[in-house]
Amino acid sequence: MRAVVYDAFGGPVTVRELPDPVAPDGGVVVRVHATGLCLSDWHGWAGHDGDITTFPHVPGHELAGTVAAVGAGVQRWRVGDRVTTPFVCGCGRCAWCRAGDAQVCPDQTQPGFTHHGSWAELVALHAADTNLVAVPDDVTDTTAAGLGCRFATAFRAVTHRARVRAGEQVTVVGAGGVGLSAVMVAAARGARVIAVDRDPAALEAARRAGADHTLLADGGDTVAAIHELSDGGTHVALDAVGSPETCATGIGALRRRGRHVQVGLLPAVEGHPPVPMDRVIALELDLLGSHGMPAADYPAMMALVADRTLRPQDLLDDVVDLDTAARLLPDLRTTSRAGMTVCDPRR
Repeated sequence: MRAVVYDAFGGPVTVRELPDPVAPDGGVVVRVHATGLCLSDWHGWAGHDGDITTFPHVPGHELAGTVAAVGAGVQRWRVGDRVTTPFVCGCGRCAWCRAGDAQVCPDQTQPGFTHHGSWAELVALHAADTNLVAVPDDVTDTTAAGLGCRFATAFRAVTHRARVRAGEQVTVVGAGGVGLSAVMVAAARGARVIAVDRDPAALEAARRAGADHTLLADGGDTVAAIHELSDGGTHVALDAVGSPETCATGIGALRRRGRHVQVGLLPAVEGHPPVPMDRVIALELDLLGSHGMPAADYPAMMALVADRTLRPQDLLDDVVDLDTAARLLPDLRTTSRAGMTVCDPRR
């Protein structure tokens, strides 16, 4: 199969032939029709994810396609089924998986991190009966591929972790794929959303996704501007970027007893990143981590996508081939893109 490959953290990224994967016991091989280009893929390439320990490595963890091969013991899936999957795949056996919380499974696998991912023509997935999700006929491959990390992560962060309610005010820091998804989900729940980004094009995309206000992070006092717009701070803040500065902006945006959800990865530099814990304590703020979404929670989200209450397809910016994906990976952190990019390995 053709796949995007790198042989060292931060090293050259190329497209080359690799052996086809074999369906593991309990798992499947999926023929990839669409796979997202996500900032988490850049973190993996840069060496920020400790799960990547062997090379050559194939990135990619957001995907949709058809089942190409089925391993021993799989009950629910057959060759030809259209499927997607969360990027966190649970083992299917532990107490967390049995409770529907596969996103915190201690024995989880993650395509593109713990093993070869979906920037390829084929990808192996484990514990298929726990992790695969059927794609409805009226949801396209490119739409389904964008759900697995960014949109599903934002959906769970907004609905399950922050529990955003109609009439609440929400600050979303970062208007990339996760941030735009969070804006759309929060607005659909009746919240009033303030989106913050350093890119005017991203802010325009946030307005189209449902943001009531947008703020350009241009070195001014963003927190003060949020407090002015929200009459003293928002109920919820979500950091969709993952830096000490954006985390602090989210926490600073909150009113007393507000809820901060950390979604963007915070790679440690000289230890753990600083968090303004004095403010957290004084204002009794809730700090919530959010790590993907298990397949068990997909039906509610997929129903809203199918009936067009949520329109992740509106966030799609571009569809590229494997060669273009390989070229884009090293610059994903710094490239301004007003929406999601998806790769179709069949191109």
